[in-house]
Amino acid sequence: MTGWDCHAHLFGPYGRYPLAADRSYTPPEAVQEGYAALLKRLGLGRGVLVHPSAYGNDFSLLLDTLAERPAWRGVIVTRPGELPTLAGLHARGVRAARFSQRSGAGGNFAGSASFDDLLALAPALADVGLHAELWTDCAALPALADRLRALPLPVVIDHMGGFDLAAGVSQPGFQTLLALLAEGHVHVKLCVYRNLPGLALTAEAGEAALPFLAAMLQANPDALVWGSDWPHLRVQPVPDAAQLLAWMKAGAGDDAMVRRILQDNPQRLYE
Repeated sequence: MTGWDCHAHLFGPYGRYPLAADRSYTPPEAVQEGYAALLKRLGLGRGVLVHPSAYGNDFSLLLDTLAERPAWRGVIVTRPGELPTLAGLHARGVRAARFSQRSGAGGNFAGSASFDDLLALAPALADVGLHAELWTDCAALPALADRLRALPLPVVIDHMGGFDLAAGVSQPGFQTLLALLAEGHVHVKLCVYRNLPGLALTAEAGEAALPFLAAMLQANPDALVWGSDWPHLRVQPVPDAAQLLAWMKAGAGDDAMVRRILQDNPQRLYE
């Protein structure tokens, strides 16, 4: 079980780890034992926990869990001036900071960090060996592309870049994503379901999304990782992570490519 799930969140237990008062959502508890059970069911041994915006700047749950689970890694959310130093986070299992720049009104949750925050923090993150993760979408990406190219650190794009399934692979924002991939400026997490109608990986939607995966594989197979997005916040019905993983494996085409996505590529980013 050496493969990686590169995107998951933990919540609670709330008696010990209460949510921030200023938050955009209130999820049910999703504790580390449940996530460990999921990894076992998926046949994966490594996990990456992304700090949820609903915890604000309280990293207690993330850092406590990383201390208890040394095979896991973490991604924080922070803005300039909030932390006295970024030094020491790498030694505690943190590998990145996450930022959001989504299109549309209310796209970014309370407690999230913005793209401007990424620009301000990028040199300091690079100095301590951390990369950046960016939740964005193909509508927003063209306006960000040149600044992404200029950053001094790796950037991992969440949720397959937030492509528009109906617009097809020729949509300008997705073509921008492919260019950034091919140039080596970004990595992409292959978590597909948030781009699909009803947020559901039906047989029809899964088939329609395969050309997006194929285009990414052609652009840069060494810059792709996979994430479950467990516990699938604000989605009903809740997806089956095993089905999401099976979709990626089928689209990857062969065992060697699956090994690159689940083992080799994330090992370079998160180990």
